[in-house]
Amino acid sequence: MAKFELKLPKMGESVAEATVTNWLKNIGDAIEADEPVLEIATDKVDSEVPSEVDGVLVEILFNTDDVVQVGQTMAIIETNSDATLEPTQSADQETESVKQVAATVTAAKDTVAAAVVVSSTQGRFYSPLVKKMAQKENILQAELDTVPGTGKDGRVSKNDMLAYIKSRGASALVSKSVAAPTQAAPVSVNGGDEIIEMTRMGKLIAHHMVASVQTSAHVQSFIEADVTNIWNWRKKVKASFMTREGENLTFTPIFMEAVAKALKDFPMMNIALDGDNIIKRKNINLGMAAALPGGNLIVPVIKNADQLNLVGMTKAVNDLAARARDNKLKPDDIQGGTYTVTNVGTFGSIMGTPIINQPQVGILALGAIRKVPAVIETADGDFIGIRYKMFLSHSYDHRVVNGALGGQFVKAVADYLEAWDVNKEI
Repeated sequence: MAKFELKLPKMGESVAEATVTNWLKNIGDAIEADEPVLEIATDKVDSEVPSEVDGVLVEILFNTDDVVQVGQTMAIIETNSDATLEPTQSADQETESVKQVAATVTAAKDTVAAAVVVSSTQGRFYSPLVKKMAQKENILQAELDTVPGTGKDGRVSKNDMLAYIKSRGASALVSKSVAAPTQAAPVSVNGGDEIIEMTRMGKLIAHHMVASVQTSAHVQSFIEADVTNIWNWRKKVKASFMTREGENLTFTPIFMEAVAKALKDFPMMNIALDGDNIIKRKNINLGMAAALPGGNLIVPVIKNADQLNLVGMTKAVNDLAARARDNKLKPDDIQGGTYTVTNVGTFGSIMGTPIINQPQVGILALGAIRKVPAVIETADGDFIGIRYKMFLSHSYDHRVVNGALGGQFVKAVADYLEAWDVNKEI
């Protein structure tokens, strides 16, 4: 008999760990290749880990709610294959060997949990260096959770800690205020009230939103776009498009195509901020906010969006939206975004002020398309007519994006939409 180590696979850019949420198999259960063994959760998406071999589950090395690092062994599966057989052992020797393996992995797990990542009660993660700096300065966990992070995914860096410690000691008043942060006012509960615990994803989203506001200096620019040509063109071609491509042509891929073009025109909107360094992204990967069955939003990513024609963009948008609704997104589907678009018009809003998806520096909200009276300029004079219009709301990080760039970018998106060719062939 041979033993196969089931490891936590690589799950995409920036994902270094996952939490075990549920074991689907028990010790002694038979397992087939590609059959799910356990469920895991990252800070972005839930997923299953399948077995790569046929066999029997003989060891479970992590419990539910344990944090596992990518590449760590989570379980031992005994197979019938002779390909990886070790030298013959007696039953007692084999039992002792398994115990030694389990002890070694358990020790490694404890070491990793203690030395690689430190977890707070609010779901934030800190490097050993940051934790050591906090301990040295007598910063308790509750206070550490309030420190704004400018690193990847909003994590607290060494420079963040140095800046925080400096401001913390600026005066006794500031120190007292930070050391004892204001607590939320208690909420009274009446007899008829229902108490609903937030979901794990809801808690993570709440934390990320607060962290983003604390990290980025949010500012907004708004512009109204006349999309009458797009409205009429889509109405004319959507039936034939469905017949030919088997896809529903919505407004979203049209808007995403315009955003991708504008990002090529203004590459300094396609950046990330890491401490004092600006990272200018080579690829244009558009995040697309999509609704999940539970009511939360998730942001799957259209990779290399500027390289897609309208047919390709439509297929990508529809695929990601459908898999988001069915809870079938993979970890890699939500990684690597460089700019995000959210369609608040889907819910009837005419505009919004969205929160930036860290570590990006901008997010565009698409308002509802409305039929409104408008002034139409012609060679024969001005007239009042019925037009289809929408608001574009651009939130951007004022630390690195000034008002000129933020306004020029959203104006470029509007210009691409208004210049739509009513005779466009696809």
